[in-house]
Amino acid sequence: MSLQDPIADLLTRIRNAQRANKPAVVVSASKIKTGILTVLKEEGYISDFDIVENGAKKDIVIGLKYYQGKPVIEHIRRVSKPSCQHYSPCADLPSVLGGMGIAVLTTSQGVMTAAHARKLGIGGEILCEVY
Repeated sequence: MSLQDPIADLLTRIRNAQRANKPAVVVSASKIKTGILTVLKEEGYISDFDIVENGAKKDIVIGLKYYQGKPVIEHIRRVSKPSCQHYSPCADLPSVLGGMGIAVLTTSQGVMTAAHARKLGIGGEILCEVY
């Protein structure tokens, strides 16, 4: 089975696992998913992730984070889709919830938050919003 949008699949698996109060979720590995998860870990939205090899295939085990029994991630939404990609220059990068959330984007220098890209003076494709 081929996935049309692996990033949307990653976000949906995280969203569904947190609604079911699961401690962890497993997704297939890729460089872009690892980049997104690195940003989520640095910003404190997930506890940790590990890359596990299953024969020739690699999976990522994501440790989910909860605070007082509620998921840390209240909202996680895919912005740029394969059918409609959203690119933004540095001056127009979004601010999610007045700075309380993050926008994850991919740039020529890798996957990073919109705030970090703004500091570097670069724009890119907006992948998702998290708060």
